[in-house]
Amino acid sequence: MDEQVVMVLDDDPAIRRSLADLLESAGYAVHAFADANALLAAPAPTVPACLILDMQMPQLDGMSVLQHMAQRHLALPVIFLTGHGTIPLSVAAMKAGANEFLTKPVDPEALLGAVGEALTADASRIALRRESDALSQRHAQLTPREREVFALAIGGLLNKQIADEMGISEIMAKVHKRNLMQKMGTRTLAELVRMAEKLGIESTRRR
Repeated sequence: MDEQVVMVLDDDPAIRRSLADLLESAGYAVHAFADANALLAAPAPTVPACLILDMQMPQLDGMSVLQHMAQRHLALPVIFLTGHGTIPLSVAAMKAGANEFLTKPVDPEALLGAVGEALTADASRIALRRESDALSQRHAQLTPREREVFALAIGGLLNKQIADEMGISEIMAKVHKRNLMQKMGTRTLAELVRMAEKLGIESTRRR
């Protein structure tokens, strides 16, 4: 499989080692941390990743770590582990954005299942982000006129109507639209509309 990273934050060295051995045996790359500061100082993974996070720790507890991650825009699926699981605690963890809440001693199959689901979710997030970045880069290459045509075309206007809205000839409207479609990498209006939705572009009319 392509590299997938599981980050482990637990202040108990025996548990860290046990989790790392289990995860490495399943083929994952493991980055283990003894305290929250080390985790938060580490570079964000660029491949699908998730975090196994101990709920009770002496300095920052698991919920506090989750808050610091949000402040630093570290978007990782989180699997909480705790030796003192309660229903209110698990509900609070899930509301805070945790993907799973497991109690110690954790069942290996349950943990690996949760890790697999978390990594699948993170792979989807990365794919969507890359698609969004690619669309943004294509849109950035458009001229001001092409951007105007973009915002008018997605409203369903014909070339003549676009020309009238922009105060240009129909021939020039066609040229701008052709260049727009080429730069955005599409041949259909329907796909251009979907791209606009992803970019947050709304249809406009000048008059």
